Amino acid sequence: MECSCSSADSPHPGASVTETRATRAVSGAEIVLDDVTKHYPGQADPAVQRVSMVIPAGEIVVLVGPSGCGKTTTMRMINRLIEPTSGAITIDGLDVLGMNPDQLRRGIGYSIQQAGLFPHLSVAKNVATVPGLIGWDRRRVSARVDEMLELVGLDPKAFRDRYPRQLSGGQQQRVGVARALAADPPVLLMDEPFGAVDPITRGLLQDELLQLQAELGKTIVFVTHDFNEAVKLGDRIAVLGDRSAILQYDTPAAILARPADETVAGFVGADAGLKQLTLTRVRDVPLEDCAVAVESAAVQSLRDAIGDDERDWGLVLDEQRRPVRWVTPAQLAHADSLRTAGTPVGSGVSVESTLQRALESLLAESNAHAVVTGPDGEYAGLITIDTLVSHLSEMRDTHGRNGGGR
Repeated sequence: MECSCSSADSPHPGASVTETRATRAVSGAEIVLDDVTKHYPGQADPAVQRVSMVIPAGEIVVLVGPSGCGKTTTMRMINRLIEPTSGAITIDGLDVLGMNPDQLRRGIGYSIQQAGLFPHLSVAKNVATVPGLIGWDRRRVSARVDEMLELVGLDPKAFRDRYPRQLSGGQQQRVGVARALAADPPVLLMDEPFGAVDPITRGLLQDELLQLQAELGKTIVFVTHDFNEAVKLGDRIAVLGDRSAILQYDTPAAILARPADETVAGFVGADAGLKQLTLTRVRDVPLEDCAVAVESAAVQSLRDAIGDDERDWGLVLDEQRRPVRWVTPAQLAHADSLRTAGTPVGSGVSVESTLQRALESLLAESNAHAVVTGPDGEYAGLITIDTLVSHLSEMRDTHGRNGGGR
């Protein structure tokens, strides 16, 4: 199997992953598990049996399965927190089992449920743990701490001197991710990192992880028992059965469209169509349009525009072309100005929103249309129920023919 390093790049056994990639312009690293097994003494059956998979560089691969199936054990064998009984594991072509375990772990980010922060250390010292261990000087470590806290949305001035007990659950998880990324590892292992926070915070943390990944391009192995989370985060999902048997390993779209067997179908659930809406952004579907006018325009101009349109309503925009009010001809009939005519626009969606978010907005609107805004809040078009239905139909047709991808 090919790897992304040449023999000239290969270090002596025991060199850390971080050290071997320090001068290379690659953020993520390919991980290969080949026939990996874990058999605990005294147990008749192995906890993990002959798992083989390739985790592509720069992707989020989610291991999902029932409690006790071996998904966490499988992930922990990558950084040798659990030693494999047999098989081979490579990261960027380097033999993990031939490396010094401590150096290996310093080159792999690790984030767990409830953050796993050291309670007696400040936020800054928690984030600085691995850079300090691999010998960074104080000035570089301090700068990196501030950079990481800003990256995860925490003001360094406000948070670097706090202790974990002074943080909310969501803040602790952000610090945990900052610590995992502090030494710029190519690989990040995440063991149900958002499982202990409330649903709203969990959704925000998931969104932030996706934003970070878009910027950093790490290879992330993410363990969860929540299939919805797997669909939202994963470039690929490995659905695991007993002893980490891989029941299906594919893109979320392909698994939703064509579950490999009844067990996988059970994970997918009856709402596969709705789950598919999380895989596409509003920017990726065609938008409709309607009659619009800025507030400073003449009332008659918008009345005429609505009259020429198939819809019997239009939109008033502010001077920055941000949508502010729906209007109908009846509301314009006696209006002297567009600055007061109409009813306020709801929350709407942005071009970066998922189609699932668009559906939620559509259900809250009375006219079956949701306003879509661009990066600066400017009017970009409309999305409708028909758009979503058409998209789901196209996805079914695509994956029915060739399996497709995300």
